[in-house]
Amino acid sequence: MNTTQTRLQVLWNRLVAVVEEQGQALIRAAFSPIVRECGDISAGVFDLKGRMLAQAVTGTPGHINTMAEAVQTLCERFPAPDMKPGDIYLTNDPWIASGHLNDFLLLMPIFYMGRVIGFTSCTSHLVDLGGQGMGPEGADIFDEGLLIPPCKLVDEGTLNTLLLEIVKANSREPVANEGDIYALIACCETGAARLIEMMDEFGIESLNTLADYIVDTSYRGTIEAISKLPKGTWTNVLRLDGYEQEIELHAALTISENQVSLDFTGTSGLSAKGINVPLNYATAYSVFALRCIIGPDIPNNAGSLAPFCVTGPKDCILNAQSPAPVAMRHTLGQMTPDLVYGCLSQALPDLVPAEGASCMYDLPLRHTPEAASGGGTEFALELVFSGGTGARPSLDGLSATSFPSGVWGSQVESTEAVAPVLITRRELREDSGGPGCTRGGLGQKLELRSATDEDFMLFLSVERIKNPALGRFGGGSGAPGRVRLGYEGPELPGKGEVLVRAGETLVFETPGGGGFGDPAKRSAHAIQRDLNEGLISEQAARDIYGYKQ
Repeated sequence: MNTTQTRLQVLWNRLVAVVEEQGQALIRAAFSPIVRECGDISAGVFDLKGRMLAQAVTGTPGHINTMAEAVQTLCERFPAPDMKPGDIYLTNDPWIASGHLNDFLLLMPIFYMGRVIGFTSCTSHLVDLGGQGMGPEGADIFDEGLLIPPCKLVDEGTLNTLLLEIVKANSREPVANEGDIYALIACCETGAARLIEMMDEFGIESLNTLADYIVDTSYRGTIEAISKLPKGTWTNVLRLDGYEQEIELHAALTISENQVSLDFTGTSGLSAKGINVPLNYATAYSVFALRCIIGPDIPNNAGSLAPFCVTGPKDCILNAQSPAPVAMRHTLGQMTPDLVYGCLSQALPDLVPAEGASCMYDLPLRHTPEAASGGGTEFALELVFSGGTGARPSLDGLSATSFPSGVWGSQVESTEAVAPVLITRRELREDSGGPGCTRGGLGQKLELRSATDEDFMLFLSVERIKNPALGRFGGGSGAPGRVRLGYEGPELPGKGEVLVRAGETLVFETPGGGGFGDPAKRSAHAIQRDLNEGLISEQAARDIYGYKQ
């Protein structure tokens, strides 16, 4: 590596530090627990062409990879020559930003020496945008809340207060929404300030040379990784619970010398409920899954994303067109890694894990209409919990771990501090990990109830109730998810509105991941360790693994 390359590599590393500080500014300033406690965000720096140069490590693929495309769309809508210092642009259009209305995306031009040299951008989840809120019951996008087309949030440093008041007027959590918008602004401003400091320190007047180096180096590295893969086309079908009926996701994965293409032809059509997925969101998670296997050591940016192409027929459930309802698009969008891995495992059997719980098991909670009209406690809250990941070829799956979203689980103490909810139990589910030579990760069991004498509403949209995570190459399935009102109550479907009455306990069990390989080949040491830690029962050790103490 020559002196110029060394300098560019140092700048690249510094840029990664800039965007990580940018992301942390958003988390520290946010009001909503799903942002400050769970990290449901993205933050990044872009060049003048709208190419993503670096992303904060903290963040979800659904936010990060959609942001990479959204910035280019906004740059086309708002030309750089028309921008002024202090301008910030905003949209929550699901087909531009991050797939549903609750995600706000901001874009800020970075001015240096009187001209635009790049952009900062960020996304985070706002807890409530009105309408029917975070739930699958909307019949179209207009039922789901307030849609804001691309517009100026800040004009030369002056906040668009009318827009802010409109957002607050259309929310059940106006204070949290206002605080989260200010946090997003702070995130953009932090990224811009730190980048300018970097440019001053290193004496550079433009990002062009660094941007080309980052994008070209990452692109060449990804192409090299692709060139070493088997070539051909592999297909897979993933059967899921759906809402009105079970659905099928179809994929054909084609690996050529310099491109990886994914096609969703054959996938079920749209649902009448809000579980449909815009293609930008399905693409974000599909490409993330592929990049976890193909060139995983190459940073995520415009260069490393370029060799991946995702397509699907319009109005299949993974390419929903406006005005389809999409509020809970993550329910199916986060299942696409399992779909993709079913293809890739045929080409790379020693690298791809078994299926996992995959989609977030989130609990959007809200006061009842009676509480709002009768002087009761008003709140809107979205809790996030995870199941187990699929077993890996040489390692067990991870228990109660969010993959592919990476969102951190909601904390008991902070939840109870901001809403009238009491969590009475949270523990791992024994025997929920799929058996195998390597075991699937375990799900978790939660019990919660109202902390007052008031009822509350739950808006369910989860998967793996009917169709558990399958094992791979002889591994067993993980345990399916379960939702009940009390241990003696009936099993609830995975999607729909649920009234939880005061005094009732909601029992919420997340799925386990599938196992990998023949359970009979699991080592005695691993089985004994699982027994000691309470991860499997003595009966499972004896009947499934054939273990004798």
